[in-house]
Amino acid sequence: MKIKQAIFVIIAATLTSCGEQGGNPVFEGWYADPEAIIYDNTCWIYPTYSDVYEQQVFFDCFSSDDLVHWKKHPRILDTTEVRWAKRAMWAPSVIRKDGKYYYFFSANDVHEGEIGGIGVAVSDRPEGPYKDLLGKPLINDIVNGAQPIDQFVFCDNDTTYYLYYGGWRHCNIVRLNDDFTALVPHSDGTIYKEITPENYVEGPFMFKKNDKYYFMWSEGGWTGPDYAVAYAIADSPFGPFHREKVILQQDTTVATGAGHHSIVQPPGTNDYYIVYHCRPLGETHANHRVTCIDRLFFDENGRIKPVKITFKSVAR
Repeated sequence: MKIKQAIFVIIAATLTSCGEQGGNPVFEGWYADPEAIIYDNTCWIYPTYSDVYEQQVFFDCFSSDDLVHWKKHPRILDTTEVRWAKRAMWAPSVIRKDGKYYYFFSANDVHEGEIGGIGVAVSDRPEGPYKDLLGKPLINDIVNGAQPIDQFVFCDNDTTYYLYYGGWRHCNIVRLNDDFTALVPHSDGTIYKEITPENYVEGPFMFKKNDKYYFMWSEGGWTGPDYAVAYAIADSPFGPFHREKVILQQDTTVATGAGHHSIVQPPGTNDYYIVYHCRPLGETHANHRVTCIDRLFFDENGRIKPVKITFKSVAR
């Protein structure tokens, strides 16, 4: 076991034995669409700054070595750097490749004939600052009815990099080139493949466990209480994805509008956590959303069990 990995596991065990526990939300402020990832045994959360679209023009991120104590890293990317982005920056997805940190994002709430969609930025550090890689969107056009938003970058075991994305109840999968500057054809020569499962609305996420592809997405309306997360399991990154069931949704004693999530697994553990946003009880403003973490469990057949959302977050 690597030394840093061992340290992470020791910290986790120590905090658990001491009974130290975080709380939901895990950090202050209105933040939604959280993307969680572990770089060198530090957990990073890259959320949307949740505000009206005209004010939603920058990104912050947060880091933690124990999932309990979080450090804020402000203004890691904003519209002064991304000149084509004017408003509505949201839903980051991040990945490290060849020593660089890549940051995919949506901007401008683009419609047909407008400039906007999915961009990509790059940095030498996970906390940025990030620089616009292309000077234009990576994906601008509306293909297969999918608004180019809510992208998720996924690296398969063969080091092929895919981007799952799409709003307006349609989801596409595209393949990225080696430096993330363009799309390349799939094996059949097509660029865009639609993989929309039943009830899909937005917020795609993919992870792999025991050689199975777990594809997840958000259902319902993001401004309302019925926002939720469902999933499917397949043998291929292309599906077919047959909907299993909803596994994350509101609890009227805790919070409403639970959705648009990511999954993280600390190294050296068999523990899985779901990082998601929800709306505090009594809040009705569309943008009053907070970021939370709870445990994710599987049954003996590898199916995901329904998540119990809590005020407690996780003990580490």
